[in-house]
Amino acid sequence: MAAKKKKEPRGISEKTDKDILQKILKITEDIHNISDIDILLDKILFEVRKFTNAEAGTIFLTEGNNLRISYTQNDILFGKSISNRYKYLNHEIPINETSMAGCAAFTGKLIVVDDAYKINPKEKFIFNRDFDNSSGYRTKSVLNMPLKTARNRVIGVMQIINARDEKGKVVPFSEKDEIYVSYFANDAAIAIEKAITTRQMVLRMLRMVEFRDPKETGGHVNRMGAYSVEIYHQWAKDRGFPPELIRRFKDKLRIAAMLHDAGKIAIPDSILKKPAKLEPDEFSTMKMHTIFGYRLFESKDSEIDAMAAEIALAHHEKWDGTGYPGRITDVMNLKKLDSAPGKTDLEIPVTGRIVAVADVYDALVSKRIYKEPWDESRVVEYIKDNAGRHFDPEVVDAFMGVYDVIAAIRDKYTEDKEQEEQAPNPDSVK
Repeated sequence: MAAKKKKEPRGISEKTDKDILQKILKITEDIHNISDIDILLDKILFEVRKFTNAEAGTIFLTEGNNLRISYTQNDILFGKSISNRYKYLNHEIPINETSMAGCAAFTGKLIVVDDAYKINPKEKFIFNRDFDNSSGYRTKSVLNMPLKTARNRVIGVMQIINARDEKGKVVPFSEKDEIYVSYFANDAAIAIEKAITTRQMVLRMLRMVEFRDPKETGGHVNRMGAYSVEIYHQWAKDRGFPPELIRRFKDKLRIAAMLHDAGKIAIPDSILKKPAKLEPDEFSTMKMHTIFGYRLFESKDSEIDAMAAEIALAHHEKWDGTGYPGRITDVMNLKKLDSAPGKTDLEIPVTGRIVAVADVYDALVSKRIYKEPWDESRVVEYIKDNAGRHFDPEVVDAFMGVYDVIAAIRDKYTEDKEQEEQAPNPDSVK
């Protein structure tokens, strides 16, 4: 790139180097403790934007010869609502020198632009104004940081947009912004690679269930994870939970919710794949998937496994006590699920109460071999009508509070989009 004029310090450069480095070390420690890729990308973008006082940002992850938008934030366009950001996810751009992010991935070098509308004509890349034109947004300063693993492999690009000074005016990114973001990006890339591997392992396990039960599709389990964390976020926020506690809980919940029906792998095909209504004895066997799921994940050493076991056991309980498997004293040695008193209201863990709403909603709005999808308004009325019977009323309130986000998630993770059934591949790099 052409040489740039020296910029006046601003943003993070106004703090001492020691303070910034200590903050980066603390954040780095935090991100390495995050397991879920979506929660991780959200945390990384939030912290980098806070460092640079930037109003927007996007993380692209490498998919073959393209970059795919995997997470995005924009204070101006999205505000407090995150539903709008879902429509921008999964958009792809080629890894080549024609775009800023594509060029950063192609060359493996940092690319900083002071004004996207005034790029030096000597540069090979251009700025596509389509997004600005359609949204009314004005992109100006842009920092494109390639994300490289310890083996110097580019797994994505972090693009930070519109740095602001203390008065809120959009200004160029400072030289210290570039230094500190570069330092942070090294550890961020390692954490991302680890989280991608975790997501791949989860999805591979779930594909084994999908081979057995066609209802357990990649789209369904991705929706379940996303629905559950958004419902929980609203529920926890309504109770004044600290943001960091919410984030940590969501990190485990997304993965655990995706695994809610993994116990079905132990159910016979004659029952799993039966297109007609199950007979009472067959349904009794089907209900054992909650027990098998608990046994599969029960652990005292892993918080995610423990939550997955809890959800597997509890997500078919009902608020009024008519669900299953109920109050069982010896889950590990149970041979047959007889009639046991169902757990009621707060006896059911909040994870199970949340996943219950998410699971029923997704089942009703989705097409199955034995049913057509219900009309959206009918599903919403069903959820509302069953508050206090099937569902925790406060969880239903949280569900309705984020319903626009739920609908956006449903539209994103559709059954016919194969790319959404797979995690990004850390080995799929230029």
